[in-house]
Amino acid sequence: MAHCLVIGGSGFIGTEVTRRLLESGREVISLGRQKAHPRQEALGLTHVQGDYSDLDLLRDLMGGGCDVINLAYSTVPKTSFGDPTFDLLSNLPANVALLQEACRAGVNRLLIVSSGGTVYGDAQSLPISEDHPTNPISPYGITKLTIDSYARMFYRTNDLPVVVVRPANAYGPLQRTGVGQGFIAAAISAIQNRQDVQIYGAHGTVRDYIHVDDVASGIIAALERGKDGELYNLGTGVGASNLDIVKHLKGMAARDGFDVTVKHMPERRFDVKANILDASKLQSHTNWRSSILLETGLDTAWQHTMDRIRNQGQHPDGP
Repeated sequence: MAHCLVIGGSGFIGTEVTRRLLESGREVISLGRQKAHPRQEALGLTHVQGDYSDLDLLRDLMGGGCDVINLAYSTVPKTSFGDPTFDLLSNLPANVALLQEACRAGVNRLLIVSSGGTVYGDAQSLPISEDHPTNPISPYGITKLTIDSYARMFYRTNDLPVVVVRPANAYGPLQRTGVGQGFIAAAISAIQNRQDVQIYGAHGTVRDYIHVDDVASGIIAALERGKDGELYNLGTGVGASNLDIVKHLKGMAARDGFDVTVKHMPERRFDVKANILDASKLQSHTNWRSSILLETGLDTAWQHTMDRIRNQGQHPDGP
């Protein structure tokens, strides 16, 4: 197997992707702004702390015949509204340069991680397939869609072996809170800090929540068995509202002595009401399918945070 460069490999999803790649016997190099997680160091990961916009560094790490996975992105949907220009300039040029360098290096395959939760916009039908119209309503989604389009252009005009995956809403252990992304992590943090869980609207939004383990396995399936030039949704095909999530969490919270209170906020104009992905194309091309039920994944995420509090005396939002 080709060695693999994982850009953004020390992040929430990247940590699980690199673990799986290493356990499969691959040689893996991680590049990211953050330090490597202790779990990664224990597995012998080679991690380089830096930015992939540094083209000299990128060229040193991206040799011919390697696989490249790009998970890096400098904003989240909520924060992209504060400075749309920053969202564009801090992400698009670096991604286009990566596509150019991948062509020059002769990579075996480049996999771009996009966003199934933002590029489609308001759903005309559910679940959403890759053929659904794209009409993103956030700067984040617009930039992600533009990167997808550049990737497919490089495939068409330069024969770049590139694959794009569009994950649904990932959740699971190690997900950070307080950065404007991830309702499940935010809800668990609020409950354990004895704060209100904020829901925008009567029921909140409906999302396709997929455990990070399933996201990682789907990314690797697309890398190893997907088809060049293709877009792949990566989701469960099952939707849950914010209130559904809170209902699931109430039993876990009560078991550990926490009350759950909800504060309803006015609806936000930039929230699509429902986003559920049809991942049948990825399943057909690679034989991948999600395997972790929402109830099981929520219990794992809750227990991970509680174990950290009990065993290490850490605040729920600690490292």
